[in-house]
Amino acid sequence: MKTLADTPPASDTRPPGPSQRWWGLPLLRAMHADYLGFTAQLHRDHGDVSFMRIGIERGIDVFDPALVRQVLVDQADRLVRWERGMEIFEQVFGQSVLVTEGDTWQRQRRMLQPAFTPARVAGYAALMREAAEGALDAAVPVGAAGAADAWVDMDALFSGLAMDVIMRTLFSSRAPADALDAAHSVQVLSANAMEEMFWPMSLPDWLPLPGKAAKRRALRQLRGLVGRHIQARAASPAESPRGDLLAMLLSLRDEETGAPLSDAEVFDQCMVTFQAGHETTATALLWWSRLLAEHPAEAALVRQEVDAVLGDRAPGPQDMAALPRLTASLKEAMRLYPPVAALMTRRATQDLQVGRWTIPKGTLVRLTPWVLQRDARVFDAPDTFRPDRFMPGAPPPARGAWMPFGTGPRVCIGQHFAMLEMTLLSAMLLQRYTLELPADAKPVRPVMHVTLRPEGGVRLRLRRR
Repeated sequence: MKTLADTPPASDTRPPGPSQRWWGLPLLRAMHADYLGFTAQLHRDHGDVSFMRIGIERGIDVFDPALVRQVLVDQADRLVRWERGMEIFEQVFGQSVLVTEGDTWQRQRRMLQPAFTPARVAGYAALMREAAEGALDAAVPVGAAGAADAWVDMDALFSGLAMDVIMRTLFSSRAPADALDAAHSVQVLSANAMEEMFWPMSLPDWLPLPGKAAKRRALRQLRGLVGRHIQARAASPAESPRGDLLAMLLSLRDEETGAPLSDAEVFDQCMVTFQAGHETTATALLWWSRLLAEHPAEAALVRQEVDAVLGDRAPGPQDMAALPRLTASLKEAMRLYPPVAALMTRRATQDLQVGRWTIPKGTLVRLTPWVLQRDARVFDAPDTFRPDRFMPGAPPPARGAWMPFGTGPRVCIGQHFAMLEMTLLSAMLLQRYTLELPADAKPVRPVMHVTLRPEGGVRLRLRRR
C-alpha cells in the first residue's frame, strides 16, 4: 500500500484540515458528541494527516499505518503523553507506569517487565480457570427442572469474571462482593475520565457537580480495597501466598540500583492493574460474544475447533497455539471494536517528520485505532466480521494497522496476560454454551469512555450444550 511516508516533502506549511473558525470550538463540540464519527469523517475529508487548532492548541491526527509507526516507533523519544490526559489519569493511578515519563517511566517499565513475560503469565492460568469455572457454570442456573438456557447480561458476567481473575492473580483473594463493587467503580471512573478530557482543567471533586459524588465513591472503593490487601500482606508476609502479582511487585528490584518499588509505587501499580487488567479484557470479550452471536456460522467453526482440541478438559497456556480460529475471532473482534479505540494523545517535544510534513515542537499528535483498523486500503470489507483475516496463512495486515495493545515503547505491558485470559475464558464459555441474540436485536452503538463500550450493554441467550 502506497502511503504518505513514501511521498516527497511538500512545500505546504502544514497538513490540510477542517475550518479553524471560532478558535476551533465547534470542532471540540463535535468531538465530544461523537469522537469516533468525527475522526472517521476527518480522515475521509482530509486524508492521512489532518491539522486542527482548538484554542491555543495545535494538533494533528495521523491515520496511516506507516506514519503511525513513523511517529510512535521511530520518533518515540520525541514524544510525551498529553499533559491533560496524564493529569486526569494521575488522580486514579498516581505515579504509575501508565502516567510517568522519562527516567522514572524507564525504571518502572524495566522493573515490571519480568512480571508480564509469557512464561510468567502462564503461571496464572490455573487461577484464571478457577475464576471462570464458577462464574460460567452459574451463568445459567440449574434448578429442579434442569434449566437449559437463560438470558444473560454479558456485561455483568464478563465484568465480574474479569475482576475475579484480577483479584485472584493480584491478591490471591476470592471476594465476589468486592469484585463486583470494584468492577462498577472502574467503569464509573472510566466514564468520568472521558468527560474530563474535554475540559481544560479538573474542578475539585468536593464540588456538588454531576458525577462528582459517584467519582468520590468509586475512588474510595478502589483505594480502600487495594490498601486493605497491601496492609494485610505487610502485616503477615510469612502467611501470604507468594505466587501472586502483589508478591511479585513487592519482590521486584531494579537491576541497576537494587532498589525496590516504593510503597506508593506498589499501590499505584495495583490501581493500574485493576483498570488495565479488568476493563479492557472484559470489554473485548463483551464485543466478541456479541459478534459470535451475530454470526452463528463463524461461531460454529470456532466451537468445532474448541471441541476438537479440548473436548471436555479445561484449556491451558499450552493450547493457545492449537486454537488459531478462536484466536482469530478474538483478534477480529478487537479490530472492529478495539477496547481502547483512541490512543492517548502525545505532545511533540521536538520537531517531528510525519510523511511529507515537518510538524513543529509542541504539536499534539492524536492516533485512533478505530479508524486505522477499519481502513479499506488494508482490510477488505472493513466493517465486516471476518476472522479468516487473522488465520495462519492469511496475509498479515500492514504494520501499524492493527494495534489494540498500542505499539512502540509504550505498548501494553500486559498484552500476554490479556491474550491468555481472553483465550481461556472464551474457550470455556464455548465449551458450555451456544450464544444467541434476541430476535429483535438492534445494531449496537459504540460509546467512548476510556474503553469502547456497547451502549445499553449486551444481552444474549446462553444455551447449555
